[in-house]
Amino acid sequence: MGKIVITGASGQYGRLATQGLIERGLARDLILMTRTPAKLADMAALGCEVRYGDYDHPASMVSAMAGADKLLLISGTRVGARVAQHQAAVDAAEAAGVGHVVYTSFIGIDDPANPAEVRHDHIETERLIRASGLAFTFLRDAHYADAMILMAGPGVMASGQWISNAALGKEAMVWRDDCAACAVAVLTGAGHENLTYDITGPELQDFAEVTALMAELTGVPLEYVAVDDEAQYAIFDAMGIPRRPVDDQYVGAIPWNSDDMVSFGAAIRGGFLAICSDDVERLLGRPARSVRQMIAENVEMLRGAAL
Repeated sequence: MGKIVITGASGQYGRLATQGLIERGLARDLILMTRTPAKLADMAALGCEVRYGDYDHPASMVSAMAGADKLLLISGTRVGARVAQHQAAVDAAEAAGVGHVVYTSFIGIDDPANPAEVRHDHIETERLIRASGLAFTFLRDAHYADAMILMAGPGVMASGQWISNAALGKEAMVWRDDCAACAVAVLTGAGHENLTYDITGPELQDFAEVTALMAELTGVPLEYVAVDDEAQYAIFDAMGIPRRPVDDQYVGAIPWNSDDMVSFGAAIRGGFLAICSDDVERLLGRPARSVRQMIAENVEMLRGAAL
């Protein structure tokens, strides 16, 4: 199979993908690239090779990718500034002789009217990967259910309200675990070159429906409150959330930035993320897991947040 290099391997997605590949007996075929190698000492102990590599220091990435045949390019976290970082990664892959790039992209980016700030980063990264001539697979992930249920959910439970500028726009939120499992399937399978997959949950839902699900399963009364973009900004400003991304800055344990989130809500409201596919089932041989299942599996944690 050859060596697989994973960027941002110490992040949540990177760890999930690494664990999935280790479970397939591929620990010694993995090169884990990170700015903080100490965070991956546990993976090194399992046989993975951990190398320093930083998007902002391109030469480090060429060294980190040496000897790899495939690259899992996990998109950076600095929304609005990722294209230059990803260009450096693709250039490094070319220089290192990598043959196939698997990129974690995002759904709904083909429509230039999509207002989500993340659209620009992803569509431009897909363009530059295509231009490189490297074989590619684009995994266009939907909105993570984890972000809304596990990270934002406790705040909803504590306040009794889900407040959003998404109105009644629908999307098919997906488990991050399912996204990483799809990456593992592509990296270890055949016939995925130069294809694009929409990695979504199993059904389209709006946040009012998700709020009702949370209320039903937890037994706690909850209200969905739709607001406009300015009101959403005001809420985030009051929470101390920066409008632009700040590396390694967390507010309430979440790496928020409001320009990203408000434009994201506007995209949902406008129907740009109303995409639901069966690509997860095609890649994994089982259906994507649902938002209902995520709430049910974490119901005690959510109830506890309401006390």
